[in-house]
Amino acid sequence: MIELYPPVEPYDKGLLDVGDGHAVYWETCGNPAGKPAVVLHGGPGQGCTPGMRRMFDPARYRAVLFDQRGCGRSTPHASDPATDLRYNTTDHLVADMERLREHLGVERWLVTGGSWGTTLALAYAERFPERVTEIIVSAISTTRPAELDWLYRGVGRFFPEEWSRFRGDLSGDLIAAYARLMEDPDPAVRTEAARSWCTWEDTVLSLEPGATVHNGPIGEGELAFARLVTHYYSHAAWLEPGALIRDAGLLREIPGVLIHGRRDLSCPVDTAWELARAWPGAELLIDDGSGHRSSEVKRAWKLEALDRFCSRGS
Repeated sequence: MIELYPPVEPYDKGLLDVGDGHAVYWETCGNPAGKPAVVLHGGPGQGCTPGMRRMFDPARYRAVLFDQRGCGRSTPHASDPATDLRYNTTDHLVADMERLREHLGVERWLVTGGSWGTTLALAYAERFPERVTEIIVSAISTTRPAELDWLYRGVGRFFPEEWSRFRGDLSGDLIAAYARLMEDPDPAVRTEAARSWCTWEDTVLSLEPGATVHNGPIGEGELAFARLVTHYYSHAAWLEPGALIRDAGLLREIPGVLIHGRRDLSCPVDTAWELARAWPGAELLIDDGSGHRSSEVKRAWKLEALDRFCSRGS
């Protein structure tokens, strides 16, 4: 079994005013003089977890974690229907990362993330390549319309009964329909929509080891996640289709490691393959035995990459 680093508490944390009435929760752990690295969580809207700190050698890394707008410990929370999502877009998150980097006095940092965090990592690095030392991403997603169509329609061929329940009486663009439901003034409607959305997300990953389908109460976390992910995906993350792969040449000076599971039904491996072809010098590692979730192999690869990149300095 791959051993992660021992649990560690942040040595500093706070809420950063990023404008538009938003404050982003951030924390730093490890060595204040270590190599800076920033962690981008998935979702959109999942928030960071303490376990994410354990990927970093606390003696050598200064790890920065933050909850993206509207989720986790950031305010205002997207679970509150009064929270305006107009100021919650990919461009806003990229700007928040830059503001956080400046706030912490970091010149350049390693960027790492998974799933939606891959999309955000690429969007940030292609906007600010001079601020990025290396990139490590897993469960590769670029939020192209074709990827979204697969996740919320195409993969239903593997789960026809569950997809029929997910679709229900809705027609047309399912993501946009769910985004509208998450803005309904009736809390019962929002709760049921969030339940259905989260159930589908879990169903797509249900064939993977240790996977479970959520059947408990819907709390603030699930409401925020469903509202944010439908908000982002109904706008294809405000990205020109295929732009992140098209512009991957901007990363040619940045070493990258792309980690993916061949059995990932959520994010098929062809996206990772296309990204690796477009990014000069990127290393693509495919675990034939895993899917979207983490695995012993993928954890080992990430730890090895972090160890190797740490020796490069900042």
